Amino acid sequence: MPRFHHDVVIVGGGHNGLVAAAYLARAGRRVLVLERLGHVGGLAVSARAFPGVDARLSRYSYLVSLLPSKIVADLGLKVALRRRRYASYTPVGETGLLVDNGDAGRTAASFARVTGGSGDLEAWRRFYGMTAAVAERVAPTLLEPLMDRGAMRNLVGDEAWRDLFERPIGEVVDERFADDTVRGVVLTDALIGTFADPRDPGLLANRCFLYHVVGDGTGDWNVPVGGMGAVSGGLADAARAAGAQILTGAEVVAVDPSGEVTFRDATGEHAVRADRILANVPPAVLARLLGTAEPAPEGAQLKVNMVLSRLPRLRDADVDPAAAFSGTFHINEGRDQLARAHAEATAGRIPALPPAEVYCHSLTDPSILGPELRDAGAHTMTLFGLHMPARLFRDDPAGAREAALRATLASMNRVLAEPIEDCLLRAPDGSPCLEVKTPVDLETEAGLPGGHIFHRDLSWPYGEPGRWGVETSFERILLCGAGARRGGGVSGIPGHNAAMAVLA
Repeated sequence: MPRFHHDVVIVGGGHNGLVAAAYLARAGRRVLVLERLGHVGGLAVSARAFPGVDARLSRYSYLVSLLPSKIVADLGLKVALRRRRYASYTPVGETGLLVDNGDAGRTAASFARVTGGSGDLEAWRRFYGMTAAVAERVAPTLLEPLMDRGAMRNLVGDEAWRDLFERPIGEVVDERFADDTVRGVVLTDALIGTFADPRDPGLLANRCFLYHVVGDGTGDWNVPVGGMGAVSGGLADAARAAGAQILTGAEVVAVDPSGEVTFRDATGEHAVRADRILANVPPAVLARLLGTAEPAPEGAQLKVNMVLSRLPRLRDADVDPAAAFSGTFHINEGRDQLARAHAEATAGRIPALPPAEVYCHSLTDPSILGPELRDAGAHTMTLFGLHMPARLFRDDPAGAREAALRATLASMNRVLAEPIEDCLLRAPDGSPCLEVKTPVDLETEAGLPGGHIFHRDLSWPYGEPGRWGVETSFERILLCGAGARRGGGVSGIPGHNAAMAVLA
């Protein structure tokens, strides 16, 4: 049993909670982490999803885009992140748009084939030159006390402020780019994990876009060597080495603003007290633990995990599938296709041609495959489907899941030279290596209200000066999960900021 009183109790052992635990324990605080599952890491873990198949998949999370190198250095993490040479490939008829980070000439030639003389290549360079400057300026502020709106505007400059923070990203993209395919490639970063209309004046898509392009000051989406589990495992090691106590199989059932936390494990129900409580759970879950209520958010992504016996053939003979699939491979994500899918989902229908994107982690990091699979040419493939809100899966979760999968695979097959089903590896029992996760599945299996992977809608990275964006209405309780301001994907930033708020 843990000691009765602690300096800090952290509710939830996901990656952000582990970041907070490591920082606080290194600062000499007595830290207890309570995790309801039998393992730490939350959704940022790796697993062998298919019996008898030696492939470690990140079943729920995507890539590491926001994990700051400062956190890696501060905590001495033994985590290697690899940059992907190819940013993206988008099939267009018998050719495609390849964005090659290592060959500007090849990218230019690809733009010429797909867009002709539209001028979109130069527009692309100008636009992403602007976002690169924003990333370089904004990323360091994510690990500092909040600045106010005016200070953020001064930091990023007038052009970036107007086009990223004030005007709907859909209008900006339509104005800057002429080609539907190019517009769609840009807009996908505004929609992953977010059900939004890019032209909506509420600017939810803008906030999603901003977090996707800021990264660690570069906007790169990096691949963790060893899978997402290597990130969480390294954080857990750092927390334990610093003296944090981590209990798994310990489900928190109540939180009291006075500093008491009640949890249940295999031996019964227990209560501990703390000077501060860090909530590494969605705000809607924290509200339930406090005995109050908060409206549940709505996630909007379909995740399909696959192991392939080989990479599928492309219609484009000039592009190696290994290049196309090592970056983000866009599937029916043109601007107009995205708009149609959003309208269909808003009307309560699974999109007829679901937009999606895939990548193969194993092309950048073969270590997640066992030697036999590597030698045989097998690969992992992860698909993220857009505009798949939880509402579509409420009435008939199993039936809607199957319908969404059929539609998504058919959408993918429309842009390949062969059906993806023909490339799926078979497990020893003969079953195809494919699993599907809807927002409702994430709600049921992982406890994410609405299956929202960001815990709730993303917020702007500025606010009340001097605060850390983790504060709640209760002095002793702080958020340290993705639902905090400057939260979102696998970053560790809310965990760092909650720790800094305690130490301040």
